[in-house]
Amino acid sequence: MSLKKISFGIVTFLILTNTAIKAQVVEGNLHLFGFMDNREYANSKRVSQTIFGNRISPEIGLKLDSFNRIRVGFNALYEFGSQKNNFFDKVDPVVYYQHEKNNFSFYIGSFPRLNLLNDYPRGLLKDTLNYYRPNVEGMLAKYETTKFKETIWIDWTSRQTNNDKETFLFGLSGRYKPSAFFISHYAYLFHNAGAAIPIPGDFLQDNGGAQIEIGLDLSKKGLLDSLTISAGAMVSIERTRAISSSFNTPAGFISNLYAAYKKFSVQNTFYAGEGHHIIYGDPFYTSKTYNRVDLGWTPIRFKNLEGKFVFSYHFLDGVTDNQQAFFLRYNIGGSKSIKKK
Repeated sequence: MSLKKISFGIVTFLILTNTAIKAQVVEGNLHLFGFMDNREYANSKRVSQTIFGNRISPEIGLKLDSFNRIRVGFNALYEFGSQKNNFFDKVDPVVYYQHEKNNFSFYIGSFPRLNLLNDYPRGLLKDTLNYYRPNVEGMLAKYETTKFKETIWIDWTSRQTNNDKETFLFGLSGRYKPSAFFISHYAYLFHNAGAAIPIPGDFLQDNGGAQIEIGLDLSKKGLLDSLTISAGAMVSIERTRAISSSFNTPAGFISNLYAAYKKFSVQNTFYAGEGHHIIYGDPFYTSKTYNRVDLGWTPIRFKNLEGKFVFSYHFLDGVTDNQQAFFLRYNIGGSKSIKKK
């Protein structure tokens, strides 16, 4: 979608809602995400590349009352060195309704993935979604208390036409933490149906995965600012319906350790078991044994601004790959009450 069309849509929204404004609140938000992600994956024969660019996402909307709001805007990507000769390489519309009351939240439309689904493990949802698919296009419902959280969502990734497939993701995730102990789960199914006009050799697919872990959150209980340890199981489901009536369900053991002190952090993720072929997952999990170490340093940390370096090492199949990344996020928002004269 072009920036001109999105701008026209925002102006139209403001004109149509202007006559309805009484004692409502106009809200605005601006989010900037800059990233440099250099991936040296040749040793394991994964795709080596450098992903370098930024995203900008302005939003404006109305807070209708204490529980309901409407937002419109866009999320635009520009990759440095792009040869597309456009002001932006890709512009995604942001248009959604949000309801929040007590511990319940509900979203419908095209809304940011950030702070809603970005906690999914990489083995299930790869981190490049932050660069190339920052929005969820569908619905999400969340119930959250101090000890419990559960989220259910659907993301419509392709509408069926004569030539385009119908695809969507449907998932749920949650966490129960009565004390330092916690149990968490993440799961989703990717449904890949055919186009309206059948394509020879193209079959309907079901693909997805799940992780369930138990662990301890010992943050703020000692010298470290954060310390989390967890372990559990990872399983994926794979089926091509015309070829097999049963699911292939590879499984394995997974563990995580995260520790942080002031501006420094270390994270270790270990997997051992059968290889997975999760379409939206990190391709490193096709290996039977995989260990990832992330060393982080956050030299920039202010109220609305954070800049972080991450140095990652991937150990699998007797070789080591490496990755260097820098992420910068800036977020600012505000609101103003408007009374109709």
